[in-house]
Amino acid sequence: MSQRLAGHSALISGGASGCGAAASRLFAAEGARVTIVDRQADLGAALAAELQAAGLQATFAQADVSQRAQVEAAVAHATATFGAPTVLFNHAGTIVVKPFLETTDEEYDSLMDINVRSMFIMTRAVLPGMIAAGGGRIVCTSSISAIAATPMEVLYNLTKGAVHMFARAIAVEFRDRNIRCNAVCPGFIETPHGLREVEALTRYGVDVSEAAIRAAQGRMCRPEEVATAALFLASDDASFVNGTHLFVDNGFTAV
Repeated sequence: MSQRLAGHSALISGGASGCGAAASRLFAAEGARVTIVDRQADLGAALAAELQAAGLQATFAQADVSQRAQVEAAVAHATATFGAPTVLFNHAGTIVVKPFLETTDEEYDSLMDINVRSMFIMTRAVLPGMIAAGGGRIVCTSSISAIAATPMEVLYNLTKGAVHMFARAIAVEFRDRNIRCNAVCPGFIETPHGLREVEALTRYGVDVSEAAIRAAQGRMCRPEEVATAALFLASDDASFVNGTHLFVDNGFTAV
C-alpha cells in the first residue's frame, strides 16, 4: 500500500460492515489509525481484532450515531486511543422502502436521525479536534438517490439530498480552516444493505432485476469500489477537491 493516510487518526461511522468495513480495512492498510464506530458490537469488535492481528492500528467504539452522548463518547475514545481524528468518514445510514402514503412519522424521524442527524452530531463532535490539529478531511456517504429519485424511496431520497448539501455547506464554512468535506455517492451496491434494498423494491414492483441494473450501471457496485473513492477524497490526492459529489455509479446518473 502507498500509506496515503499515514499519520492520520481516522473515524469511520458504520464501519463494521458493508462499505464501511471495506473502508476500515483500506484506511488501516493505508496507514491510518482507525476507530470503527458502529452499533453492531460483535461485527465491530471482530473487525478491529482482525485488523490488529494483521499488524494494523484499529479500535472499536459501539455507538448509535443518532445519539449525541454515544457519539461524543465514541469520539472521546478515538481521541484517547489514537489522537483527535483528522479523517472522518460519515458512512452510517439505513433505508426505508415502501409506498410514500404508507410511511409513518416514526419512520421519517428514524431515517432523518440515522442518515442526517448522525452526520450533524458526528461532524460537530469531531471538528474542534480537527481545527486544533490544523485541519482535516471529511467524507459523507450520499447516494445516486440524492439526484435520481426512485419509487418507494421518497424518505431515503430526501435524506440523501440533505447529505448532499450538508457536505457542500461544511466545505464552504470550514475551507479557511484547512478542512475539506466531500460526498461519495454510490449506485446500487452488492452489500447486505444493498441487497435488502433490491429485494424490497422488487416486492413493490420496481424493476431492479439483474437486467435493469445492468442497463443502468453495468453491474452491482462492489463495496471496495466505494471505499477506494472515499480514500481518494480523504487523501492528499484530493487536496484541491472540496464540496464535491463523487458518483461511484458507472454512469447511472450520467445517462
